[in-house]
Amino acid sequence: MTITRFSLVFLIAYGSLAMAQPVAPAPNGIEFPTGYSHWQSIALSHRTDKDSIRAILGNDIAVKAARTGATKPWPEGTILAKVSWQQRNDENWPEAVVPGQFTQMEIMLKNAKKYTETGGWGFARWRGKELKPWGDNADFTKECMACHISVSGQDYVFTKPATWADPN
Repeated sequence: MTITRFSLVFLIAYGSLAMAQPVAPAPNGIEFPTGYSHWQSIALSHRTDKDSIRAILGNDIAVKAARTGATKPWPEGTILAKVSWQQRNDENWPEAVVPGQFTQMEIMLKNAKKYTETGGWGFARWRGKELKPWGDNADFTKECMACHISVSGQDYVFTKPATWADPN
């Protein structure tokens, strides 16, 4: 839970800084999602192959679906944002893995009619603190689908929503 809170505080601070300047849309026209730094956490992930940690956030539609288990399929209008940092060990607690340098932000946007060729999902990615759009043209989504096809039975989404303890 501490990593989640730290990640979200870091994300909000970074997101506010990043939004001070205009961000170009992805090559397929998907706009950088304004207000994403205020979205709720759906899950965290640790990519050992990339030495990175990621906070997966969602818009209100995604959060409701994640909390109620309504993710097969995810509802129309869902937006998932995956914010990624290089991992590092905390200088005061070396056993703890915490966010280091920001690396990228990716989104998946559910619109089954618009994105028929990519399983009903629009994909976008922005790299580095400059938030440079990924890809030379709209065909970059073929790279996304090459991986996401392996989880077609999960509506093309790798993220497993975290479970929450709520005594109320």
